[in-house]
Amino acid sequence: MDWNRVEGNWKQAKGKLKEQWGKLTDDDLDQIAGNRDQLEGKIQERYGIERDRVRQDVNDWCNRQSW
Repeated sequence: MDWNRVEGNWKQAKGKLKEQWGKLTDDDLDQIAGNRDQLEGKIQERYGIERDRVRQDVNDWCNRQSW
């Protein structure tokens, strides 16, 4: 799945993202507003994971979604 679909379904994606990364707050997700770079940065900040790993985790999450 390409990221454009996530952006287009951001309201639905927010709930699914919180299931995957529970440390992200509603305010975080509202601020990110579908921006992948900001999402990856916020996950990195909250979880202390290196950027390459976060990018792969987000890719894996994105590929598991079926909208």
